[in-house]
Amino acid sequence: MATHQTYNYDVLVIGAGGAGLRAAIEAANAGVTVGLICKSLLGKAHTVMAEGGMAAAMGHNDDRDNWKVHFADTMRGGQYVNNWRMAEIHAKEAPERVRELEAWGAVFDRTPDGRINQRNFGGHRYPRLAHVGDRTGLELIRTLQDHTVYLGVTVHMEHTVIQLLMDGGRASGVVAYDRERGRFHVFTAKAVILATGGVGRAYKITSNSWEGTGDGHALAFRAGAELIDMEFIQFHPTGMVWPPSVKGILVTEGVRGEGGVLKNSEGRRFMFDDIPDNYKPQTASDAEEGWRYVTGDKSARRPPELLTRDHVARSINREVKAGRGSPHGGVFLDIAWIKEKISGGEAHIKRKLPSMYHQFKELADLDITTTPMEVGPTTHYIMGGIKVDADSQMSSIPGLYAAGECASGINGANRLGGNSLSDLIVFGKRAGEYAAEYAKSSGPIKANDTEVDKAIKESLAPFDRGGRVENPYKVQEELQDTMQSLVGIVRLEDEMKEAHSRLQGYKERWTRVGVSGHREYNGGWHTAIDLLNLLDVAEAIALSAIERRESRGGHFREDYPDKVAEFGTFNIMVKQAPGGGIQVSRLPLPAMPAELRQVVEEQQQ
Repeated sequence: MATHQTYNYDVLVIGAGGAGLRAAIEAANAGVTVGLICKSLLGKAHTVMAEGGMAAAMGHNDDRDNWKVHFADTMRGGQYVNNWRMAEIHAKEAPERVRELEAWGAVFDRTPDGRINQRNFGGHRYPRLAHVGDRTGLELIRTLQDHTVYLGVTVHMEHTVIQLLMDGGRASGVVAYDRERGRFHVFTAKAVILATGGVGRAYKITSNSWEGTGDGHALAFRAGAELIDMEFIQFHPTGMVWPPSVKGILVTEGVRGEGGVLKNSEGRRFMFDDIPDNYKPQTASDAEEGWRYVTGDKSARRPPELLTRDHVARSINREVKAGRGSPHGGVFLDIAWIKEKISGGEAHIKRKLPSMYHQFKELADLDITTTPMEVGPTTHYIMGGIKVDADSQMSSIPGLYAAGECASGINGANRLGGNSLSDLIVFGKRAGEYAAEYAKSSGPIKANDTEVDKAIKESLAPFDRGGRVENPYKVQEELQDTMQSLVGIVRLEDEMKEAHSRLQGYKERWTRVGVSGHREYNGGWHTAIDLLNLLDVAEAIALSAIERRESRGGHFREDYPDKVAEFGTFNIMVKQAPGGGIQVSRLPLPAMPAELRQVVEEQQQ
């Protein structure tokens, strides 16, 4: 059996994005020993791709904003299947987390009077997103990374975790290998925090980086934790559609927040064609009112391009299917038109959207100050994830915590743009705080040698089979095609059942996946390891989507196109069934307290 090195910590954090770094900082400040494992290099987490800003009701640009409005916006966007307590905590604590980042050195854009500037974003009633141009995630990661290093947290870069370890029913650490040499390592810890991000690589077209293979979701699931809301996938309305090499790369919602409009091949702003009834009172009646909104007129209502992402994505999909799309299968996003409205428009666009200008100029040879972009929906985010306690972020497994995208609850059926970055910081902080408390009160733990040896042996099995059997890249490609075409933006029961059937075949083929060569820098081996996680999360998504026989948020059923009141009373939950497989059940939603119901009702007026 392969030898391994062992490390021991009080708190072990898996993932070095915003949630993982903030958790590590909080745990380290609590005086416990902290280890941090990241799949890539420190500073390269997918959080850097969150460009538009982080939502926090600071009221700097519109003093009508406050936590109550933010809470109501989040609940309405999530179609009221959110965990109301998480939405409440998030709305109340986000402003302080932003101010904390500023104190640690984050350089946010400023208002003329020197306060943190905030921009408009989809689903938010008022300008709420603190931002750094369109590079907010990068600034956040830089700030948190510097603070983490300053606190002396031990970082293990380029490691892949292959299994959670258990000791007497509680989490006790992980087995991992370093991607450079393929050497195995065992990490023991009294508390483990999963902050591994999303599952976008289960789909063919995605804005997610190569790391987004559902690792935390799958590790927790196989250890016995419960997952909820896995049917709710967010397809961001605007990903690049041309050239093919960059298809799916994110085009920030900040483009629309700064006045960008969506047009079809006929030149019509089609978003005015279909405005949901519950958003009509807050949506501009014409283009002129929409423009006044994005330029700060408090009497104006927001343009329909800033409706929730699920609705905008489906509207784009509708135009393309009707033959009114752009030449490469999307629609047109035009920010250049604002030059008609403001002097110095070209310089304004470059100043407000520097990354978008550079991205299209370098990758598509297109100048966004003169020419509309071609955009279309891209798999961006999963609202579903590990079920956690709202206050502590502990999962159903003692000692196992989760924060960020791999946790679930705050977003319900649909996440509002900008809530992700503040979610990372608010709940990353809480996970680190409560994990440290748990570690301090816990007795010693140990790794089960038999469990460790079994995990290592199973991970090396592809080498035993060699390179002449199933190709891991091929199986992954077929899985992605299946999820994209059969469990995508628009869903049908027969298609999803076909997808589930295919997934069973892919799982059987995974047992025959083989790779050749040695363990150093072996991309085929890495893909084989990731593939198991993708198979687990894809099956959880498909089965949850089959169970939810209605349309709500990011889940749209063509065979059940309406929202059904009954399905608004529970979350779909999945967990590992005894003997393997997936057990699907309905988890009743706890009643919202009267004072919070009143907040929602007041904000709907």
